[in-house]
Amino acid sequence: MNSLLLLIIGLPILEIAVMIKIGQQIGTFNTILVIFFTAIIGIYYAKIEGLNTIKSGMVNLYKNEIPFYEILSGASIAIAVILLILPGFISDTIGFLFLFPFTRKLIISLWLKNKYKDNLRNKADIIDAEIIEEKKEKDEL
Repeated sequence: MNSLLLLIIGLPILEIAVMIKIGQQIGTFNTILVIFFTAIIGIYYAKIEGLNTIKSGMVNLYKNEIPFYEILSGASIAIAVILLILPGFISDTIGFLFLFPFTRKLIISLWLKNKYKDNLRNKADIIDAEIIEEKKEKDEL
């Protein structure tokens, strides 16, 4: 709970400080233009990546596989769009990291690895088995 409160209070303060520093370097008007430009470009690219994720998910459904990665990828694209809409350079940077396929795959794999590392350790307790059914021939009936 404390870390969430720190994030809610600290992130906007950090965003404002970064915007002030960049505004001093390139000017206020240019800073506002860059913020709008990154939001527009990011949302357009998110649309393209979202469509690619839907296509990949449909391919997995046609193969009769669960589109697990595509579901997580779609959720991370939605988070990226929210971060890109919020004004600020830090949120835009994090949003673009969630948007690019390579970094998105890396973030998702690290998150899954940390979330399920206890299950990976307990894999030694699992025994793989196969069920073999015997087919009866028509002569026996």
